Amino acid sequence: MKLVYLLIGLFMISTTSCKSSKHAISQAQIDAFNKMVNTKEFRIESDWAHPQVTNAMQQVLNSGLLQPGSASGSISLIGNSNFLSISGDSISSYLPYFGERQMNVSYGGGDSAIKFNGLVENYKAERNNDNSYTINFEAKSNSENFNVYIKLYPNLTSDMTLNSASRFPIRYSGNVEPFDNQ
Repeated sequence: MKLVYLLIGLFMISTTSCKSSKHAISQAQIDAFNKMVNTKEFRIESDWAHPQVTNAMQQVLNSGLLQPGSASGSISLIGNSNFLSISGDSISSYLPYFGERQMNVSYGGGDSAIKFNGLVENYKAERNNDNSYTINFEAKSNSENFNVYIKLYPNLTSDMTLNSASRFPIRYSGNVEPFDNQ
């Protein structure tokens, strides 16, 4: 019995020590991260879309149309092309949209993805106490204006929320990388 407790204790110590070492970020990594954000030269690729859960989204979940592992509040984007790129004052994106549209749908429906290809307006980046950045700006697609809120972390993960007057808000989570790594 003592051997079992000893093995469980050793297992817990080994997993705890490995887990904490994965999250350690060096000063050089923080400096590179700061440079990437300050030069406004980065690309975000999302692994998950988190639409606002409504009755209609719950019905989609119940229909079995979503990929395995997805739920109405978190949809896997792994294997699906998506990005948001900022290069100076320019923005481009292709983000699949899951959620309800209010108005302003083009004739024939078309692709409902959020596509930007233009200029960023009212860009603000603020460094937080934990070395993360909160970035806010406005961007336009063909017929919609979006308020974009991004949180970038030094471990190169991202959390992004897009709001529009004609769609329910949607949040994306994924990874960010500087353009020089592509």
